Amino acid sequence: MTLALLFPGQGSQSVGMGAALADAFPSAREVFAEVDDALGQSLSMLMREGPEDQLTLTENAQPALMAVSLATIRALKVEFGVDVSAAAFVAGHSLGEYSALAAAGALTVGDTARLLKLRGQAMQRAVPVGQGAMASLIGPKTDLALAEAAAAAGAELGVCVVANDNNAGNIVISGEKAAVDRAIEKAKELGARAIPLNVSAPFHCPLMQPAADEMAAALAAATIVAPVVPVVANVTASPEQDAETIRRLLVEQVTGRVRWRESMEWLATQAGVTRFAEIGSGKVLTGMAKRIAPDAESVALNTAEDLEAFAKSL
Repeated sequence: MTLALLFPGQGSQSVGMGAALADAFPSAREVFAEVDDALGQSLSMLMREGPEDQLTLTENAQPALMAVSLATIRALKVEFGVDVSAAAFVAGHSLGEYSALAAAGALTVGDTARLLKLRGQAMQRAVPVGQGAMASLIGPKTDLALAEAAAAAGAELGVCVVANDNNAGNIVISGEKAAVDRAIEKAKELGARAIPLNVSAPFHCPLMQPAADEMAAALAAATIVAPVVPVVANVTASPEQDAETIRRLLVEQVTGRVRWRESMEWLATQAGVTRFAEIGSGKVLTGMAKRIAPDAESVALNTAEDLEAFAKSL
């Protein structure tokens, strides 16, 4: 069995996330306390009790999702003796790449929390609310070629690019609102369903360049060391272990495409991964893994029972 650990991105947050882990394991509570201390706010209370509109804010959702992922990793190690090095690779979707890096020891929990708080704030600042948009193109006819054609039609009116290549049948476009609206029309003409996303900014497109500049400065000052397990990077869809390369790719990731389908295909076909475990909140990546790599086993580790069963299976 070759194992890869997957770390979820924005959209997987929900009020109450991480509460069961915190109640079950002192090691998980430690991580939440570390994040609260690093940020100078009671993020753990917001995660446990809400309100949802505050938790959904990008600057809160990003560190919160990381906190649940890292609490899960800490509990696996402390309570069940399962170290991240049991995996051959780690990968994370957008902000999840930071969780993956922290899990693999490239970043400290506190630094990761502060970087993600800034990342969320910087992404929000980059584009005034209402000027940008994102849309999900879905359905059996949706593939990268269709999404690229829709984005190209939108780009006649302004910035519009493919932001997340999640899996066949689920691709996200991002850019200026008028351009994305045009791309939605084109996608429907080409046979896809198109759903505008309820997001606060157009992520993973050139409009995020001001946020990339802010992150470049923050990452330049951050301590990053080589991860103990290779991290499959969003922007290259290939494994990286060099600290300086990782630093550069995290900056590129702000404006660049999340090449998730390619990353998963590489893991399943080139790296021979036979088992994927999603670490943290929700089951979004587990569902994607089942579609992209149907021959591999895919599990989501959300509860104490999930962790115990997973540890026993190893």
